[in-house]
Amino acid sequence: MGFLPFRIFAFFTLYISDFLYLVLMRILTILRLTLMAMASYATTLLPPQLHYWNSILPDTTMPKALSQLVQPGLVGKGNLSFFSQDAARNCWCVFVNYKGKSGGPSQVFFFLEKDMHPGNGKKYRLAKNSTRATFLSRKTAESIPFSSSKMPQILHQYSLKPGSVEAIRINETIQECESQGIIGEKKQCATSLESMIDYAAFKLGRNIEAVSTEVEKAAAAVQNYTISPGMKNLSAAYKNKVLVCRKLNYPYAVFYCHAFQSIRAYMVPLRGSDGITVKAVAICHTDTSEWNPKIFQDLKVKPGTIPVCHFLPDGDIAWVLKQKH
Repeated sequence: MGFLPFRIFAFFTLYISDFLYLVLMRILTILRLTLMAMASYATTLLPPQLHYWNSILPDTTMPKALSQLVQPGLVGKGNLSFFSQDAARNCWCVFVNYKGKSGGPSQVFFFLEKDMHPGNGKKYRLAKNSTRATFLSRKTAESIPFSSSKMPQILHQYSLKPGSVEAIRINETIQECESQGIIGEKKQCATSLESMIDYAAFKLGRNIEAVSTEVEKAAAAVQNYTISPGMKNLSAAYKNKVLVCRKLNYPYAVFYCHAFQSIRAYMVPLRGSDGITVKAVAICHTDTSEWNPKIFQDLKVKPGTIPVCHFLPDGDIAWVLKQKH
């Protein structure tokens, strides 16, 4: 009989333990289902561009130059304050004028590949891209006319008058997208992030990543920069095949994407004379025979004789083979 209280105590202890275990498991199940529901709800809030990025390029970081153009509150809306004079002025293509006109101050844009080594310094223009136009979803972008033959409808879409500054810029962008590329250039204008991803994957495959120049907000547009140690060749594994996408002036984000067989891409760490650091993407062209000869006066070389480089402006994108970090 002396063991009876002990047996009763043991029985209730076991019963309570089982009861607490069942309660704990029920709580954990509810918590797990709640977290799954929250994750599912959060996923439904993602813009379609992010869904597409994750499906085509899983485990691939989206550069800031693209992520800041995918904003849930702005996706699907045109931005009538899209025009940026800096966007036009910062483009190296302005000085590589295929019609032979005067290029301009090319000395702050171009340099020779052989001069790209740690410790070397030069004055460069590395301004931030100030265009504020964000991406539309592919479905929305494809529902809007994007053709020089549809200019009246496009201007009506944004309530713009023919001859206005915005109308002129829109027409220039469309004309550039419709123009024939130079020899060796494969090009396409991407009117959505999804179409840019598709074109990059078509040209280079899916084992790719997007890289861009990152300039601190307070950086001066033009100043002296010195190359720091740590430069990386981003294109060696692709046999120098790179896709470069340049943001154009338009009410929503449109990128001019073009690929050449004869360019190399580098990630170059820079330090400005004001102390800021920049991760700059350098594009080096090994075939410059079609370029404006006036550009080479400052470089003191002849067209087509030596690789010529420029840094991608902040906001432009280079697609390369995914690097091992």
